[in-house]
Amino acid sequence: MKLLKDLLYDVRIDEIQGTTHLAVEGLSIDSRTIKPMGLFVAIPGTLVDGHDYIKQAILNGATSIVCEKIPEGINRPDSITFVLVKDSSTAIGQIASAYYDFPTHNMRIVAVTGTNGKTTTVTLLHRLFRMLDKKTGLIGTVEHMINDKIEVSTHTTPDALTLQILFRKMADAGCKYCFIEASSHAINQNRLSGTKLYGAVFTNITHDHLDYHKTFDNYITAKKKLFDSLSSSAFAIVNSDDSHFEDVVANCKAEISTFGLTTMADNKGRIVENQLQGLHLHIDGQDLYSRLVGGFNASNLLAIYSVAKALNVDPLETLTQMSLLTPPPGRFEIVESPDGITAIVDYAHTPDALENVLSTIAKFRSGGERLITVVGCGGDRDVTKRPIMARVAANGSDQVFLTSDNPRTEDPSSILAEMQSGLDPINKRKCISITDRREAIRAAAAFAESGDIVVVAGKGHETYQEIDGIRHDFDDRVILREAFTTA
Repeated sequence: MKLLKDLLYDVRIDEIQGTTHLAVEGLSIDSRTIKPMGLFVAIPGTLVDGHDYIKQAILNGATSIVCEKIPEGINRPDSITFVLVKDSSTAIGQIASAYYDFPTHNMRIVAVTGTNGKTTTVTLLHRLFRMLDKKTGLIGTVEHMINDKIEVSTHTTPDALTLQILFRKMADAGCKYCFIEASSHAINQNRLSGTKLYGAVFTNITHDHLDYHKTFDNYITAKKKLFDSLSSSAFAIVNSDDSHFEDVVANCKAEISTFGLTTMADNKGRIVENQLQGLHLHIDGQDLYSRLVGGFNASNLLAIYSVAKALNVDPLETLTQMSLLTPPPGRFEIVESPDGITAIVDYAHTPDALENVLSTIAKFRSGGERLITVVGCGGDRDVTKRPIMARVAANGSDQVFLTSDNPRTEDPSSILAEMQSGLDPINKRKCISITDRREAIRAAAAFAESGDIVVVAGKGHETYQEIDGIRHDFDDRVILREAFTTA
């Protein structure tokens, strides 16, 4: 290991058309500044294979190659060391962890996975433990945090190398805990390799990411892989209200506990009251008054309580501090108009998440107000959910504005056509399609009257819109406030 660490210095990541490479001291296949020593890790990517660049890496000065195979025609002089591994994506995490002196070995890392609720759960866990005066890190969709210092987040779960760099920074800052979102893509691509997990949490699983996983069974298998990796000294906390929770922890070696609102569970909760002002919950015989709204957040709060309990925090102290927690940005975030219109911005970008938001609002309605929903679907992502999203929006709303989300490289009008295919003739009469998201939000605000509720779903905390590979400044909350001001 010492020899390996001698080779690993000034480590950084290069991405070339979906292929990840470990680079040292400026080593890169397109680098103009060639250094005499470097380690190159060849990883099969989604578009190209890093093994195709081994010869180029050697010409650029790499002296050590980590790979799954040695391509034909490669000159293998004695000065070049080849390290054959079963899986390069696993090896890079283990190498990076060793280089950064195993930063997770002295921290309690808890990974949260599930279709919905990951961001809320890890964000509020981080806030809770900071309120408890614990030095704590956060790795999530919205942002990364090292205690109270914000680091920019570009992926729900970073690549294996970036992850170990973040863990090293956290360890150096004295963090003893870290809560991390574990996406199914990240689990499947072994980005958590080299990370010692103290525990893992399963929130739920519903329709999403089938563009990547192809089948729902593959999606469940990806989630299960996280729990399969846990040691017998770790804990696994799962949502017993989800029908797939037993599948996820089948053969899991960790200590398993459950939480639930509607089923028997080790940590049992009950919704006493659910209003637009917040939740009143009964958890383990104690009352919790929370500013969060909706049954889905009741489940998230119960998960948070269960994790704190597993980390040996006093339950009464946990509930006391949880009562002070506020929602993360873009998660059921309320924007009020001067004339009494209530808008709710939410990241809901799956059919289940959107249905949760709309059904929660339905329980608050007195009967006279209208529910107006603005929703789109992302481009270059799961196409099978598009007609379902439109149908869910129409079934739960009085008026729907179908629009763009992040179209990326797709034609927005084509995405809208696929959404419209899920509508029956009655629901079609409820829906208006406006390709420009800004105009759709403005139209919804203009359509609404005092007392009405406007839901803008899909982007939540995001402050950009991605069109043809370019990110433009765009914030649903800002657009809403502007629309309410000028209406």
